[in-house]
Amino acid sequence: MPALTLSGISNAYASMRYPVINPSNRKCSTIPIFSLNNQYSRNFHLSWLGFFVAFLSWFAFAPLIPDAIKTDLKLTSEEVGNSNIVSLCATLVVRVISGPLIDRYGPRKVMAGLLIIGAIPSGLAGTISTAQGLYIVRFFIGILGATFVSCQAWNTAFFDKNVVGTANALGGGWGNAGGGFTFIIMIALFNQLLADGMSPHVAWRVAFAIVPVPILLSVAAAILIFGTDHPAGKWSDRFQAVATTLPPSDDQTSNSENIKTKSGDNIETGDEKNIEVTVTAVTTTNLVSELDTAVNNPLSLNTAYQIVMNPLTWLPSLAYMTTFGYELAIDVNLATVLYTLFKSPTFGQTKAGYIAGIYGLLNVFFRPLGGYFGDLIYVKFGVPGKKYLTIACGVAQGLLSLGLGFYIDKHSHPSLEVIIVIFVILAVFNEVANGANFSLVPHCNPNSNGFMTGIVGAMGNLGGIFFAIIFRFQPYPLGRAFQIAGVIALGVNLLLCIIRVPQF
Repeated sequence: MPALTLSGISNAYASMRYPVINPSNRKCSTIPIFSLNNQYSRNFHLSWLGFFVAFLSWFAFAPLIPDAIKTDLKLTSEEVGNSNIVSLCATLVVRVISGPLIDRYGPRKVMAGLLIIGAIPSGLAGTISTAQGLYIVRFFIGILGATFVSCQAWNTAFFDKNVVGTANALGGGWGNAGGGFTFIIMIALFNQLLADGMSPHVAWRVAFAIVPVPILLSVAAAILIFGTDHPAGKWSDRFQAVATTLPPSDDQTSNSENIKTKSGDNIETGDEKNIEVTVTAVTTTNLVSELDTAVNNPLSLNTAYQIVMNPLTWLPSLAYMTTFGYELAIDVNLATVLYTLFKSPTFGQTKAGYIAGIYGLLNVFFRPLGGYFGDLIYVKFGVPGKKYLTIACGVAQGLLSLGLGFYIDKHSHPSLEVIIVIFVILAVFNEVANGANFSLVPHCNPNSNGFMTGIVGAMGNLGGIFFAIIFRFQPYPLGRAFQIAGVIALGVNLLLCIIRVPQF
């Protein structure tokens, strides 16, 4: 037994250290996160990092707006709510646009372009002096939210069907954790600037200049320098990757299980030497799927029409609208709700922001867990298993949101500890649902994965706008918005059960 256990640990470590390549499509059937010596590892880490740093500007207003920015700009609560909605509107539009751009030019170039463009309004945040100026800057900063589409499409291009759910969920989860880290970073920096003698009027503006702009530009440069477009090389060469046999090299050694090679062959780019790469047919699951030969095709009007009219398109899209849309609304409103409920000399903007940041930080673990569960279920139950996992988590989210809303409204002095426990459990199901969803997306219209990912991502933002409107126009009693959002999540996810999916 000990030997078996050690062998299992060794195999698990190897799968996180070395890429195992499917020769039929050159995609990786492991997720080598503990390496940077191959293009699969580098692209994975660049994909989530690009999405992560987008939050440093996209969500930078949320932790400071309940008090510092609201007071400095003399904003009403309605204007704060309007600015939250405006920031999501740009992301909705750009996510739809970025999908076809990815299918044509590849996710790497689109990701870098979004970060560079988004850095411009981020640098102008310090010039805001009115509510209208806040709306304009937050609208254009919202462009950065579209990096999610590039993140997911990039991982789908490089990882095979047996791990694509986990890869997408890890990328999305670690990237989404940027929302939680942004709360911590911006509050800590703002407080430090105040301690250094700056006024609140100056401190929040300087915080924007110090954090988002240089980081956005640096990561964009890293993506362009160290990233690659496709396992085949350039994005224009992607069609060559399907059903091609990798040529053997002189230093290959083989056994009954696999072939171990050096990375000097055409799987890798960048002239790495002496890096172990295993070339093997994927044997974890001998399942025949359309994903095996799918390649992103440039979008045409006819293809777009077929995708939009396909019910399979709307299964993950509507589910994501209720789950990620809910998460976005919680991310931008939870600190304000907590601040309103518990405001006191010992509970201010800083404590509310830190507690609200927990919701986003949980993505580090629970969104990847959703993708992992999706891949695990796929082996036995196929795509229907991924579908029902996504729906079940969405239903649980709806029930817990209802419970949180009722608890807040039924208690004149609700307990902070109870609220934290409820929203943490709620976050677990919410984020597992998001991860499971993007283990399902690659099976839906796989030859237009960029466009499909853009639609699903945009629907997530549409949900964010929808739920943000609920919080905007139903501010009191404070629990009512949670109740309405819970009913919507319940109803939509249960209706999605009727949409049929392919077996594999």
